[in-house]
Amino acid sequence: MHAVVLVAAYLAITLAPLVLSALQGRAIRPFWDEVSSGLAMTAFAILLVEFVLSGRFKVISARIGLDVTMRIHQLLARTALVFILIHPFLYQTPLLNFDLPWDVSRQLTLGLNFESLASGLVAWVALPALVLTSIFRDQLPYRYETWRLMHGIGAVLIALAGMHHTLHAGRYSSDPVLAGFWVLLLALALGSLIYSYLIMPLKELSRPFQVGSVRKLARRTWELTIKPKSDDGFKFEAGQFVWLNLGHSPFSLHENPFSISSAPGHEAGIQFVIKEAGDFTNRIGEVSPGTTAYLDGPHGNLTLKGRSGRGIALIAGGVGVVPLLSIARQLQEDRDNRPMVLLYGNRLADQIVYEDELKQLSGQDNRDVKFVLSEPGPGWSGLKGMIDRATIDEVFCFDDAEQWIYLVCGPPAMLDVVEDALIARGVPASQIVSERFYYD
Repeated sequence: MHAVVLVAAYLAITLAPLVLSALQGRAIRPFWDEVSSGLAMTAFAILLVEFVLSGRFKVISARIGLDVTMRIHQLLARTALVFILIHPFLYQTPLLNFDLPWDVSRQLTLGLNFESLASGLVAWVALPALVLTSIFRDQLPYRYETWRLMHGIGAVLIALAGMHHTLHAGRYSSDPVLAGFWVLLLALALGSLIYSYLIMPLKELSRPFQVGSVRKLARRTWELTIKPKSDDGFKFEAGQFVWLNLGHSPFSLHENPFSISSAPGHEAGIQFVIKEAGDFTNRIGEVSPGTTAYLDGPHGNLTLKGRSGRGIALIAGGVGVVPLLSIARQLQEDRDNRPMVLLYGNRLADQIVYEDELKQLSGQDNRDVKFVLSEPGPGWSGLKGMIDRATIDEVFCFDDAEQWIYLVCGPPAMLDVVEDALIARGVPASQIVSERFYYD
């Protein structure tokens, strides 16, 4: 129900400009003029709400998942881009840089002056650049932090230019009620930035952590343990993740998302399994104990909270095993006797993390761990190949498998295959919980 309310609220906000325009009772212009104005206003409302969608607000992400929230953010930005790009070409009314005295309703001309035309052009050019640099972020010669700063500045520039253009060029937006709506929506957008980049870091500053240990687990894979400096602790659900900032001010952009591998309340502290895969992670082994850390979170809904099933299936590819490790460990802590199967895939045997612990877990009643290698070496006795439909059919072939709860985490291609295979086996989509953070 919460997700339904969020969707309804989103539609109400983005469609409100159309309703407020219709209530003005102005004379109707040619059809394509009205379509163009409607597309532009809807797109601008979408863009301003985008600030809130990207703000890591738990009231939103806790209901539908932060990965789903960010995917919606991506798709809606592209939808707004299409609307913005085509809307100038739909107008049939001639363009003049002044209003006709006998045309108080602005039916006969667009009446754009230089300033409103220039601000519209800035937004019209900058928005495609913003979206394209997001889609092809991994191909850009910039660090993630640099891209993130550029993305934020660009979004603010587009919002301000779009606001000027909307208020000074919009036929309907000159109305005080609709103009007030735009000002309120812009304030909400900019307020979300202030919350994310000022208020949240201030909260983090009051709750510092420090690195307890860093040790190598497997090929290019490390275990990082941190502890709070105070006695406040850190509450989270098994399967959740945080944005981790190591050795920098909480006001900096040097933070990265990592899933927690330890169970809540683990005495050693909060643990992460981090694979070397970029500028920051390639240096994770160089982090010294005692280094100050800050956390933004917890986030994510890859958890068992509010979900039930006759058994629990954990399906992981590579470092996607990290949140599922937290869940498996929590099940042990809670002495949950429901049957559990962990299907864990890697390319090579030396990429497996916590192999001894998992083998010991597999020897217990109602617990089974299946290792899968796509490039097994000599003497490998586990499953071979990829986690695909055949593997799913082989491992989950028992009678009540469709009544289990399935938690899946790994590369996007694996997630697609696993979800399709489970649904084909009769598992309801509501019993499948997955988390992904890369789409393009």
